Amino acid sequence: MTWTPSSWRQRPAKHIPEDYPDPAALAAAEARLAEFPPLVFAGEVRNLKEQLGRVAAGEAFLLQGGDCAESFKEFSADNIRDTLRVMLQMAVVLTYAASKPVVKVGRLAGQFGKPRSSPTETKDGVTLPSYRGDNINGMEFTEEARLPDPERLIKSYSQSASTLNLVRAFSQGGYASLANVHEWMLGFVDRSPLGAQYHEMADKISDALAFMDACGINAGNVPQMAQVEVYTSHEALLLGYEEAMTRVDSTSGDWYDTSAHMLWIGHRTRQVDHAHVEFCKGIKNPIGMKCGPGLEPDELLRTIETLNPNDEPGRITLISRFGADGVEAGLVPLARAVKQSGRTVVWSCDPMHGNTTTMNGFKTRPVDRILTEVRNFIDVLTAEDCVPGGVHFEMTGQDVTECIGGAQAISEADLSSRYHTHCDPRLNGEQALELAFLIADKLLGVKEAKTMTTRVAS
Repeated sequence: MTWTPSSWRQRPAKHIPEDYPDPAALAAAEARLAEFPPLVFAGEVRNLKEQLGRVAAGEAFLLQGGDCAESFKEFSADNIRDTLRVMLQMAVVLTYAASKPVVKVGRLAGQFGKPRSSPTETKDGVTLPSYRGDNINGMEFTEEARLPDPERLIKSYSQSASTLNLVRAFSQGGYASLANVHEWMLGFVDRSPLGAQYHEMADKISDALAFMDACGINAGNVPQMAQVEVYTSHEALLLGYEEAMTRVDSTSGDWYDTSAHMLWIGHRTRQVDHAHVEFCKGIKNPIGMKCGPGLEPDELLRTIETLNPNDEPGRITLISRFGADGVEAGLVPLARAVKQSGRTVVWSCDPMHGNTTTMNGFKTRPVDRILTEVRNFIDVLTAEDCVPGGVHFEMTGQDVTECIGGAQAISEADLSSRYHTHCDPRLNGEQALELAFLIADKLLGVKEAKTMTTRVAS
């Protein structure tokens, strides 16, 4: 079958709501979206793909993070800035300690919809449709709020555009300059032991910048010192929206989904003969795929072949999500199969979704299990002679208490104090920084081990 942006409609489609009260209104909203300007451009997407190709080769590291699900209510310039600030901190830690450039991809400017394990939710004997993200329905437990509303698609586009404009302003307008490395601290992180560790590293960077400036190398003649590239990503879940945002690039004649630089296929929608894989195979954006329990090596190889028949570097990112205790059993056979096939992929770790539990009625994630999954991910791939290329996590710059443990020692009893997520629990800034230091130490250890092996061999 010849691919078109709408050919997915001929395939089974999971986790796309079919209960819009007025299908004509939905079609009208999608038609309006198709006339709106693109949010991202084909040249930017190609740049990201090239950088992800370097990640696949072990020459860079992918840092992908942001909100579990963006919301209309929490949308503000401060929240966007603080999330970006944490990503800049993490990137600096990884770049400085591991001596690798970091490709920064936010879960933002479009990450609204979420697949749910159940289509309905029951409270006090009342059953209503589940909350599926602000671009579909409302979080309030009322019949009216839980009805899918096509106008939410228009609002999500508008918020995505505003978010992207602000991210570009922060990343290109001087805020992301390395000279501000001390200014990126959040107040609650600054008061922690991790803050002291970060400041020590920032002092060394400042000394290096002063030396380089004395040698005539500064932001005035090296723009990379004052600017960063931050790309956007979200799950390609609501395919009507994605179809409306898909356009032909005038310079290449290829189709690009202009809603984000990178899209990923979720663990629940990765069936190779279903709608989400069908849609993603025809667009030229980099594509991620969540790999979790139940995924067999043959199925994975079929999907890679479908999405990337020409084995283009940077096209496919495989995002492992097995839980702290399941990494070896789940990841080893997949890594071996991909290695033996000779396919070029980025291996990334989502340490969040496999480590979710419930305490005191709150969904939460223990930080120690998150860190353990990242350690195991790096160890397994290194042992299999594959590149542990990135991390994919849910975080916020707000001082939330949603994940227990970490340097702040957030307890089960603390969850209720600042639990703000609309969906799944997120790392706060300090916990995210803790993750960055762990990854940096692990990558540095891998680098030193390879250097030692090379010396012994020679």
